[in-house]
Amino acid sequence: MRVSLKFKKMGSGPNLVILHGLYGSSDNWLTIGKHLSESYTVYLLNLRNHGDSPNADVHTFEAMSEDVAGFFEEQEMDKATVLGHSMGGKVAMHFAADYPDKVSCLIVADIAPKDYTELDRTKSNFHMHQTILELLDEIDLSRVQTRKEIDQYLATKLDAVELRQFLLKNIKRTKEGKFMWRLNVPALKKYLPQIISEVNADWFEDRKPILGYPVTFIRGLKSKYITDEDIPAIKEIYPDARIIDIPDAGHWLHAEQPKLFLQAVLSCIQAG
Repeated sequence: MRVSLKFKKMGSGPNLVILHGLYGSSDNWLTIGKHLSESYTVYLLNLRNHGDSPNADVHTFEAMSEDVAGFFEEQEMDKATVLGHSMGGKVAMHFAADYPDKVSCLIVADIAPKDYTELDRTKSNFHMHQTILELLDEIDLSRVQTRKEIDQYLATKLDAVELRQFLLKNIKRTKEGKFMWRLNVPALKKYLPQIISEVNADWFEDRKPILGYPVTFIRGLKSKYITDEDIPAIKEIYPDARIIDIPDAGHWLHAEQPKLFLQAVLSCIQAG
C-alpha cells in the first residue's frame, strides 16, 4: 500500500525531485535545494519511515518506489529529474526503471546498483547499520531528559561525532515534552537486509540495458560506495551513464563539497 509522502517545495522551473538516504530527511537537502530552486521547482521528499512522512510496516525498494509514483500522481507531475542519494539513489533507480516516462534525467549520488552485503566485514556497512539500529532501538526515550544523554548512549558504540550528530537530527519532542524518533526504527531494523542488498545486478538482469533517459552517477572519491570495480557493472545496466568524481568527499558528498556537487548536478541536468 502506498504512503502519501510529506515534502518541501521551493522555486520554479522544470521539476527536480530529491530523495534522501537512510536516516535522512528533506531537511538534509535544504541548502542544496535552495540553490537549485533558483532555476528549478525542487521537491524535497521524506521517504516512508523517515522525517514527517507516515510510518509503514514494510520498507522495501518496491514500496518506496511506489510511494514516489504516488507522489507524482498527487502532484499531477508528468516528468522530473530524479536525484537520489544512497538509499534514495536506489529508490530513484527502481522508480526510473518502473516509470521511465516520468524521468527526464536520473542522478544517483554515491550508491551503486549492487548487493552491499556481499562485501567483507571491513568494507560492508551492513554491520555498522545493524549496530546503529540496535542502539536506537535500545534507548528508552521516555526516560531521557536531554539530547546530550542520547548522544552519550550512542557514543558507547559509535565513535564518529558527525554520525551521531546526523542521527540526533531524527529526535523530536512530543506534545507531552517526551523525546521520540522521526524514524520507524523497528521497520528499518527488520528490513535492513533488503535495504543493503536490493536493487542489485540480478534485479536489473531483465531490465538492462536502460537507455530511455540520461543517467549520471556522482561519487565521492573518499567513499567506498562506488569503486572503480563497480563501473563496468554500472555501464552494463546504463551503457551511456556518466560518472562524475567529487574530490575530497566521502559518502555525504553533497554536505562535504556542496559547490562541486551542485556543479555536477547542474551539468547532468543541462547535458540531459
